[in-house]
Amino acid sequence: MPEQTDPRDRLIVALDLAEVAQAEALVARIGDAATFYKIGYRLGYNGGLAFAARLARRGLKTFLDLKLHDIGNTVEEGVRALGGLGATFLTVHAYPQTMRAAVRGAAGSGLKILAVTVLTSYDEADAREAGYALPVADLVALRARQAADAGIDGIVCSAVEAASVRSVIGPDRLIVTPGIRPAGADLGDQKRVMTPGQARAAGIDHVVVGRPITAADDPRAVAKAIVAEMA
Repeated sequence: MPEQTDPRDRLIVALDLAEVAQAEALVARIGDAATFYKIGYRLGYNGGLAFAARLARRGLKTFLDLKLHDIGNTVEEGVRALGGLGATFLTVHAYPQTMRAAVRGAAGSGLKILAVTVLTSYDEADAREAGYALPVADLVALRARQAADAGIDGIVCSAVEAASVRSVIGPDRLIVTPGIRPAGADLGDQKRVMTPGQARAAGIDHVVVGRPITAADDPRAVAKAIVAEMA
């Protein structure tokens, strides 16, 4: 799997907060215990994209979890625009046309494109309800193969699917997993989960952790513990 120079980079803290001021305060409380932050819809559409650029200028890594999916030209131009923010990762949904367009849009920017296979809040019943005939594991494997063919930098998938995804995409692409919960933590709306230590043992490159850190009395301590567990 790709090597990381700083063990803290394996932890991505999900800033699933309503306002930039809240995110700024949380980043300050965590301090040097974390180096990588995820910005999704909620914060991204409320000043979070400019905030991501500021974090990048401070030497921190950012993950824009925007899950783009649209016609090819729209995705390509959108990714090209986002490439100027200095972010490290950007997600798109793992549809072949969307992935190929995203790769074109990211060319020359240093932005790495991650493909979201199947959301970690989905189980078999959810996939059937959404109209997918394949079992979740088979759908993840199909989309991982298509992502590798499209030249995607990495895959976002559940930790329980990491081994099968790794066998498809090979050792040089990234695997990033949400749905990571420290032992004893509330699962929230996640259904396919692992602890940080289990995820690392499964060959995961980066884990995304939100509420166990953001809702903690001492988020810095929780972040440090997660990094230590993965090490």
